[in-house]
Amino acid sequence: MNPLHPVVAEVTARIVERSRASRAAYLARIDAAARGDGPSRARLSCGNLAHGFAGCNATDKAALRDGRAPNLGIVTAYNDMLSAHRPYERYPGLIRELAREFGATAQVAGGVPAMCDGVTQGRAGMELSLFSRDVIAMATAVALSHDMFDGALYLGICDKIVPGLLIGALAFGHLPGAFIPSGSMPSGIPNEQKSKVRQAYAEGKATRAELLEVEAASYHSPGTCTFYGTANSNQMLMEIMGLQLPGSSFVTPDTPLRDALTRAAVERVVALARPETRLPLGRILDERAVVNGVVGLHATGGSTNHLLHLVAMARAAGIQLNWDDFDALSAVVPLLARVYPNGYADVNHFHDAGGMAFLIDQLLEAGLLHADVQTLAGPGLARYTQVPRLDADGRLAWAPVAKESGNRGVLRRAAEPFRPDGGLRLLAGNLGRAVIKVSAVPDDRLVIEAPAIVFDDQDEVRAAFERGELDRDFVAVVRFQGPQAIGMPELHKLTPTLALLQDRGHRIALVTDGRMSGASGRVPAAIHVTPEAAAGGALARVREGDLIRLDAVNGRLEVLVEAAQFAARVPDQAALDPHQAGTGRELFALFRANAMNADLGAGVL
Repeated sequence: MNPLHPVVAEVTARIVERSRASRAAYLARIDAAARGDGPSRARLSCGNLAHGFAGCNATDKAALRDGRAPNLGIVTAYNDMLSAHRPYERYPGLIRELAREFGATAQVAGGVPAMCDGVTQGRAGMELSLFSRDVIAMATAVALSHDMFDGALYLGICDKIVPGLLIGALAFGHLPGAFIPSGSMPSGIPNEQKSKVRQAYAEGKATRAELLEVEAASYHSPGTCTFYGTANSNQMLMEIMGLQLPGSSFVTPDTPLRDALTRAAVERVVALARPETRLPLGRILDERAVVNGVVGLHATGGSTNHLLHLVAMARAAGIQLNWDDFDALSAVVPLLARVYPNGYADVNHFHDAGGMAFLIDQLLEAGLLHADVQTLAGPGLARYTQVPRLDADGRLAWAPVAKESGNRGVLRRAAEPFRPDGGLRLLAGNLGRAVIKVSAVPDDRLVIEAPAIVFDDQDEVRAAFERGELDRDFVAVVRFQGPQAIGMPELHKLTPTLALLQDRGHRIALVTDGRMSGASGRVPAAIHVTPEAAAGGALARVREGDLIRLDAVNGRLEVLVEAAQFAARVPDQAALDPHQAGTGRELFALFRANAMNADLGAGVL
């Protein structure tokens, strides 16, 4: 194993220094919450405690009355509309049974909302999506506020749900805890086939029935969607940061191995909840673990949404992570995985090729990960190079990962990466700061200089395309999409149209203060522009025909207008009233008014 890479060491040291006061305050807070002999529920009044166990069966009630056995709180994001969360329906009963086996009890502490970006994409509900992260964090805190629990189990998978659960969990970071995934659905039709029909539909060459047929064949059963977007990036992060068990991210739902991993997670948290072996979750997630998460994100070409979420999650643990850290690490972390939309394969192919164990093994060998971290599985990240399997008796066993990839078209050794960097760049210039994911962008499209076409709504782009106004080189400036304007929705409705225009040979790019997440692909897109247009950002002063230069090679994002002339322009105002009410948006006015900039996480927490 090579020594720790100097850039990884330097970035970590900067984060530690930057976070010294806030991390110390956080650790003091969780240490104070953990003080006292025995479970915190022992300090409840008799009336409090009686309410807490009134609904339990006789066995669990006796254990809770006695007060010595660990009691685990289950925070669940189950609903049966999200395919990824459908398997969680049976988990509470299973976990209660397992807890009893291990001399403990478990109770569902509470549920959190779980919305599907795939359902709300391009709809008004998407304007609630990002803020749902903070709602989930607050709901997690409400669930755990009863002081009944010695540890916690977090059931969540998808886009804002895992970040929200973790932010809430870190508020109770004195409790040991584990994230328990439910696994990815089996592979459906090839992603390339789905993309071709989507593009044909955008051109009017496929019917809605034909499009629905391929979508239904792709998203076809319980489990996480198999493309490598934010949901599966969440799973990668929870594993590489040591918050869920090794090899547990991408095991198919409702299988014996999946249940064995759930069993092992419950057993582990019961052990960590006992006084003699106690390990708080807030101690696992330290600066080194956060850096490991960023490295994993780059090495897999993960979701750009984590430029928002990981910043917010780290802050919840008192750790000050910023976009410069992402940029510095991206320059030295090689891209080891190609998973759709950055390749043809899905996460099942990635898992079968060696998956997380192979990835972590290679990054450790290259000195790109902190090996000396605490994890749910025990001390040291080397434990995460082990592959779970069932032995002849059906019991969970672990085997070392192979040193060669099972499919070099999907997953490679650090010595022969798909590209030498992580494919994520920080952009800066007179339009503000932004990020761009270039891992799937053709080399000849890394620098785009073209006139701006300005839109204040993503639907205007499609309308302009249908009017025949976009068959030329241009930069689509889609503004007033930020958190303070309309909640920073994802703009994936733009992807088929822009990809089609690029395929026609036009040099195009997207510049937006909205999001494109982990499914952004071949079209160069400067996203998360901050300050956003609604907060006085420069995008509000861009005019039709202004020459825009997006340079992902040198990290520049600029409008090529004389500085004094540009500064003298009066910022445009968007008609945002239609986005302020309906589909529950009126309930989120407080969030919009108080949302932080994108580089601070774009939320209110």
